[in-house]
Amino acid sequence: MAKKQTYEELEQKVRDLQKEAAKHKKVEGALQKSTRRLGTLIDFVPYPIEVLTVDGRVYYLNHAFTEMFGWTLKEMGGKFIPFVPSELKQETADYFRRLLKEKVLQRQETRRLTKDGRILDVSMRAVCHSESEEEQAKELIIFRDITQEKRIARINDALLRISMALPSYPDLEDILDYISSEIKILLNVDGAIVILLDEEKRELFFLGTAYEDRATQKRAKEIRFPADKGISGKVIETGEPVIVPDTSKDPNYYSVVDEQLGYDSRNMLDVPLRSSDRIVGVLCAINKKEGVFDNTDVDLLSMIAGTVALSVENARVSNELKKAYKEVTSLNRAKDNVINHLSHELKTPVAILSSSLNILTRKLVALPEETWKPSIERAQRNLDRIKDIEYEVEDIMQDKQHKTYGLLSLILDQYTDELESLITEEAGDVPIVERVRKRVEEIFGPKEIVQEEIILDEYVKERLKYSKPLFLHRRVEIIRNLLSTPPIYVPLDPLEKVIDGLIKNAVENTPDEGKIEIIVQKKGNGSELVVHDYGVGIIEEAQRRIFEGFFATQDTMVYSSKRPYDFNAGGKGADLLRMKIFSERYNFKIDMASSRCRFIPKESDICPGRISICAFCTNKEDCYHSGGTIFSLYFPPAPKRGRSARAYD
Repeated sequence: MAKKQTYEELEQKVRDLQKEAAKHKKVEGALQKSTRRLGTLIDFVPYPIEVLTVDGRVYYLNHAFTEMFGWTLKEMGGKFIPFVPSELKQETADYFRRLLKEKVLQRQETRRLTKDGRILDVSMRAVCHSESEEEQAKELIIFRDITQEKRIARINDALLRISMALPSYPDLEDILDYISSEIKILLNVDGAIVILLDEEKRELFFLGTAYEDRATQKRAKEIRFPADKGISGKVIETGEPVIVPDTSKDPNYYSVVDEQLGYDSRNMLDVPLRSSDRIVGVLCAINKKEGVFDNTDVDLLSMIAGTVALSVENARVSNELKKAYKEVTSLNRAKDNVINHLSHELKTPVAILSSSLNILTRKLVALPEETWKPSIERAQRNLDRIKDIEYEVEDIMQDKQHKTYGLLSLILDQYTDELESLITEEAGDVPIVERVRKRVEEIFGPKEIVQEEIILDEYVKERLKYSKPLFLHRRVEIIRNLLSTPPIYVPLDPLEKVIDGLIKNAVENTPDEGKIEIIVQKKGNGSELVVHDYGVGIIEEAQRRIFEGFFATQDTMVYSSKRPYDFNAGGKGADLLRMKIFSERYNFKIDMASSRCRFIPKESDICPGRISICAFCTNKEDCYHSGGTIFSLYFPPAPKRGRSARAYD
């Protein structure tokens, strides 16, 4: 049985409890005072600070912490802050175990989440302390946002890597693939692509790509889409970057590309590629893995876009240089072709003229020499000069030297003989000088060319009627579609030469059993003539030289002059040059488009000249779809009647 306590003992216990309560009250006051002092102190610090109990619950958060991470002391007091990324939880637990042991931890870099879901790169320092033995220890952690620092460092490293790597990638596509892979890492995205603009076709295409799946990368490079479609089209139109947080809610999103690619683009960032004063494409990042695209991503991608645009521009300049080199090579080859062509054209007529002079001389022997010998000798001298020209051409090809004296003598002799020939031929009752002057005027004097109002479809019909008997020996089908058009205003003589020349050119380039379409139609306010032959076509190199004159589209070694309108008849190469000059002189436009027959792609390849005996074409349709050439003439509307329009040759 317990001993009953006395009144004095109970009174002593009450006094002891009062002392203990006073002591606790003093400690609580000290804690409150300490908390206020601590709050005042850490609120003054501009860096985010959190004070935690040893079990990790929030004891205090300063204003800077709330500004950076979003959480307030009121909502998180006594709770755990959910701002440690899942992959860093073990690292964070180890960190606080070290803190309890070592009491002070120096700078350590890590990452933390914000209340709105962003991920920040931070550095933190921590200390574990208590002001008295009665007070429970607290953990004080100071943070500093180093996201921008690390981003800038990554950007600088990436730009350095890119600049150092550029010389290792001579091909533009390889450069852009490499840059796309760097973007993919820097922005932590699923895909990065360089989209370029085909200004001629007004289409966009993917040249540089980086996806998680290589098969997706390969498919992407096969895709083209209109330049006015999608987010990329909007960026090219406005010249401004575009962030798309959710593609399903953006009206400009062009889902056709994803359907062709077999890919799901959830969000994206597009920035323009600027080269000088124009936009040449778009740099695009797709599906950010963490967080959302923001203005810092825009700045980063825009910075890299400058490097990409520079690479594209360098590649363009390089391609222009390559094209210029090919152009020079082509011109040099054209020069050789011209010389060979002229040499060929000279040889046959010179040989025939030489033989004819010999025959004529033998027949004239019976007549008095004074009646014919001077003329024959003069003709022989000029024929010899033509032979000299032929020999000089051959010498030029062999890089032989020629003296200026020979050239000057040749010119002087040529004019002397021309005058002598004219005087001898025209001698009679009229004074010789006057008759010579009249003949020179007839031969060399300017001719007045009067422009006329012409109904094009009717005139083409008339020229076809004239030309058709000239190629009756050819089995070529002429398909006519001559529609009524506004009248044109052009001199008749050059128009006749142009139309006849195009018909002749089409017939000579179309094998037997082939077809030619001749179309007259209205185009805008003017009229258009189209001559489309389904023949052998012209190689790409020759197309660039086609209007420059004396440029044969056949290889010199297989060239041969035949009858006009024969297949592959050949010619001097001046007809198209003359047409081009007429077009500039009389204000109409001539264009040509051609595709070489796929069965005979080289200049030296020869078509057999008849579809039925061709080893490649099984039927006419094969031939029709294998190659051909289209010449088109556009004539603007005729001016109002009454206006004078004359031209002089």
